[in-house]
Amino acid sequence: MLESHTIKHVIEDDCAKNGIPLPNVTNRILAKVLEYCKKHAEAMSSEGKPSETDLKAWGDEFVKIDQATHFELILAAKYLNIKSVLEIFFQAIAESIKEKKLEEVRQIFNVENEFIPEEEEKVRNENK
Repeated sequence: MLESHTIKHVIEDDCAKNGIPLPNVTNRILAKVLEYCKKHAEAMSSEGKPSETDLKAWGDEFVKIDQATHFELILAAKYLNIKSVLEIFFQAIAESIKEKKLEEVRQIFNVENEFIPEEEEKVRNENK
């Protein structure tokens, strides 16, 4: 069994010097995830809890980031298994493409059209 001073050494010295390895998460992205978690932890623990409207407004601002960071945060949340972070970013993606045309969505996500014009027309007619 580890003695308490050994555990303290591991936590204070080794982690402080070497960090805790999260191979799929950069420092910048981890800081954003922690910002989200801290805000929600404070909201849950405070007696004068912010209203759902205030928390939603904060979340709406939180997700206003560039697309690359957006996807890095989704990958980090998946890797760290933080479902609420995944949900807020998936919701933001859904909102961002909600009323866009197919071509616009393809451009946003850098997806090439694999159909020849005749195939695309057939699929469009089948799925009106």
